[in-house]
Amino acid sequence: MKNLIINKFEKRVFKDAKALPEFRSGDTVRVHYKIQEGADASKFRIQTYEGIVTRYRKGTAGSSFTVRKISAGGIGVERVFPSMSPLVDKVEVIAQGRVRRSRLYYLRDLSGKAARIRSRYFGGATESSATAQS
Repeated sequence: MKNLIINKFEKRVFKDAKALPEFRSGDTVRVHYKIQEGADASKFRIQTYEGIVTRYRKGTAGSSFTVRKISAGGIGVERVFPSMSPLVDKVEVIAQGRVRRSRLYYLRDLSGKAARIRSRYFGGATESSATAQS
């Protein structure tokens, strides 16, 4: 449990932070991250990083999430993004996965079809099925 003074300070400092969408471990996300161009501090470009969320550490100042992707040559690359960072431009949820753990470190040892994650569907009528019934 954090100190009350620290909690008040974090709320004051991070009140203008961008709200991230609702996601959890197992979801496939696309993170738009600002990269500084050259020595000029005012030039930035947006780089996308798409992969599976293997860890989501909630909180205020110390919150972060780890995204794992398979790069060229089948090599797995993990990257940790601070949730409150101003360099995280936006996060898009591509697919929602159905997992039973909050830390998916076992994916490091798997490759190919063994590393797949089941998708999580929500009940209810979708737009396409509702128009087909009419």
